[in-house]
Amino acid sequence: MIQNKWDDADERRFVDAAGSDPADQELARRVYTSRLIGQDHDLVLHGGGNTSCKVKRRDIFGNEIDVLHVKGSGWDLGAIQAPGLPGVCLKPLQELRALGALSDEDMVNFQRGNLLDSTSPNPSVETLLHAFLPHTFVGHTHATAMLALADLPNAKAVVGEIFGNRLAVVPFIMPGFELAKVAAEIFDNNPDVEGLLLINHGHFAFGDSARQSYDRLIEHTNMVEDWLEITSGAVPKSAGGRSPEMTAESTDILPLLRGIIGDANAAFSGDRDAKMPVMNLRNGENIQQFFERNDLAVLSRRGVATPDHVIRTKNYPLYLSSEMLAGGRAAISKAVDDFIAEYTTYFTLNAARFKAETGGEKTMLSPAPNLAWIEGVGIVGISADAKAASIASDLAAQNMTAMTNGEDCGGFHPVGPEKLFDMEYWSLEQAKLGKGTPPPFQGRVVMVTGGGGAIGLATAREFAALGANLFIVDLKQDALDHALSELGKGHGGIAMDITGDDAGERAMAACIQEFGGLDILVSNAGAAWSGEMAKLDNTTLRKSFELNFFAHQTFAKAAAAVFSAQGRGGQILFNVSKQAVNPGRSMGAYGIPKAATFFLLRQLALELGPSGVRVNGINADRIRSGLLDDAFVSERAKARGIDENTYMAGNLIRREVEAKHVAQAFVTLAKSERTTAHVMTVDGGNIEAALR
Repeated sequence: MIQNKWDDADERRFVDAAGSDPADQELARRVYTSRLIGQDHDLVLHGGGNTSCKVKRRDIFGNEIDVLHVKGSGWDLGAIQAPGLPGVCLKPLQELRALGALSDEDMVNFQRGNLLDSTSPNPSVETLLHAFLPHTFVGHTHATAMLALADLPNAKAVVGEIFGNRLAVVPFIMPGFELAKVAAEIFDNNPDVEGLLLINHGHFAFGDSARQSYDRLIEHTNMVEDWLEITSGAVPKSAGGRSPEMTAESTDILPLLRGIIGDANAAFSGDRDAKMPVMNLRNGENIQQFFERNDLAVLSRRGVATPDHVIRTKNYPLYLSSEMLAGGRAAISKAVDDFIAEYTTYFTLNAARFKAETGGEKTMLSPAPNLAWIEGVGIVGISADAKAASIASDLAAQNMTAMTNGEDCGGFHPVGPEKLFDMEYWSLEQAKLGKGTPPPFQGRVVMVTGGGGAIGLATAREFAALGANLFIVDLKQDALDHALSELGKGHGGIAMDITGDDAGERAMAACIQEFGGLDILVSNAGAAWSGEMAKLDNTTLRKSFELNFFAHQTFAKAAAAVFSAQGRGGQILFNVSKQAVNPGRSMGAYGIPKAATFFLLRQLALELGPSGVRVNGINADRIRSGLLDDAFVSERAKARGIDENTYMAGNLIRREVEAKHVAQAFVTLAKSERTTAHVMTVDGGNIEAALR
């Protein structure tokens, strides 16, 4: 059941913060209820809803005018603020209803031309539907229960059974001018209804106050959930979450699939270096139950609960049965090829129909899957970055729930391929995905060991700023949490001792479960032990070798296995050290394993190069991190009779080298597509440590 979260005290805080203007206070109430709606994923997911309110304001001449505040494109209902509900002059919008037709382009232009603030975002594509309804507050959602109802073959009869005359039913029409006109006409014929059910689309609820509109939206949704429970005999549950049992199976499958789709992307784009996708896995209890059905193959070709999903998930998922998985790479490759062929046929037929109807041309998007149903593994969102992959998984989980509820209550029958195509290739929907140049590391999954430390976190920041999805490995949970907090959403990590048994394999498995695979390993973690070699105990030396050599070796080995499964190359970047080539007094316990890592880098470059894996490293010196903390710097500077700045700038250019400079060097190497077996020195100039 959907909880009604209205709270008088919270509402009052929003209103008080808006000031004394009555219009601003009403808008604040709409902001408050919009957030209540948007924060409940069973009501709204990723732009699948909009809200509005009508107020009176004064124009530049002091005349009182009616204004519609409606959700703007790009704003998240769950975190919306007043600017996310741009004001549009209402009367001109209402006058459009007299027109016989209006193109999408003219509609968008007209709406922008009537904004109170020309810098506001584009009003929702469903603005006219809000404008043509007379109510002060209107809310539109794609609630999971409502989608199950909207996709029933006898939806209109069921609406009458559940609601009597409280809801009217609108046939499926693409969002825009025509839908707004038809919905308004249906309302005019049923002026006492509290809302509308849009077949194959969603739900509108309205009222004279923010609370009435919100209360009705929640009540209507719960009435449908009650009906679904009574009819199916089961409580409707949302799909999602993760299962340790199923997740373990993903470690072998996802890198394989990721590489195959990367090959498909390369073939489609003509770019042999085309990026692999990022993946997002869901396989909680309800998904496991779903995969126990015996009609998965049929349901996988049934379609999406609402056409709004299609731009994120495509029309169908890639379905990989247990039999296909048993066939290994060849069988999975064939399944992907079959999906691409099916999608290409879908595009070709519908593009020809579109051209015959409108004279317009459409260019095919990438035909590779955006979503997979994998038996024994789960549902997997597939996209250009972690955020988009997570959105695909969220929508797939909702679709799975709506599908299950609908199928158990009379059938799940969403719109067919023609209407899906029109939505997928609709310019106003494609605009939601953005057309800007992607950042250079978008889609790249980068693991950084010691990612909570100075150099590791600086490196993670540099890669993240260029679009990469980071997987942080650090010994301490608090350091990991701090790093992930700094990086923000779209990143992951694990706290672990990288010198432990099977640490490399466990870290890779966790990264695969988070993102589907790996592109770049930054093997950075290390620590310095000091002491003269002639007096150093073997325990200390072995401990240093475990961290400063063997951890690098085991993580590189584990990364190489992932790269091999993906079959599309990869990169390994080592943080070596000036000590590897220029020994320092009492630093042998640190320098000797680092020298071994230096040789490991060259050896791996030799062995992995033919498979497209590049191996490079950084030799840095005097960076404030680890052993070289502020206290150590102060002590060494004092011992030499100089100030701290002079000590840290003890190089040819007389300037301190910082962690960010090492990070930038790692990124430079990652960008250098034809460079391998190279060690870059980042020390401000130290002739004694210069490489031959």
